[in-house]
Amino acid sequence: MVVKLRNSKSFVPKLSLVAECDNKIAGHILFTEALVNKTGVLALAPLSVAPEYQNKGIGMSLIKQGHSIAVELGYKYSVVLGYPGYYTKAGYVRASKYGIMPPFEIEDEKFMAICFDKNDAKLNGVIKYDKAFGI
Repeated sequence: MVVKLRNSKSFVPKLSLVAECDNKIAGHILFTEALVNKTGVLALAPLSVAPEYQNKGIGMSLIKQGHSIAVELGYKYSVVLGYPGYYTKAGYVRASKYGIMPPFEIEDEKFMAICFDKNDAKLNGVIKYDKAFGI
């Protein structure tokens, strides 16, 4: 999937980040462009941390750095599908709060978003992911 996303129109090179420890790749995060109605948002996927480096804050550091770059690039929202107990620590809340709906059936608490400028504007639409996601 990462190769397909890197070769897609939604790929944002500055938002493909790698964490290194001891001269080894410890983790990676990728944010790609998606659409809600005509508004560009980011999709966080995937986030991975090598097993020997997990529970050391690497994933959260990658998320925070990605968010910082996203703000610099002018993005206002990021969406993620994942474990609420983890992603809420990075500021994600239920995407439905912003009127962002998934294109598939999923529990509301697992489909999350963050608004970087805290405007709380509702986008009121279904997210359209890059076709590389296979959705």
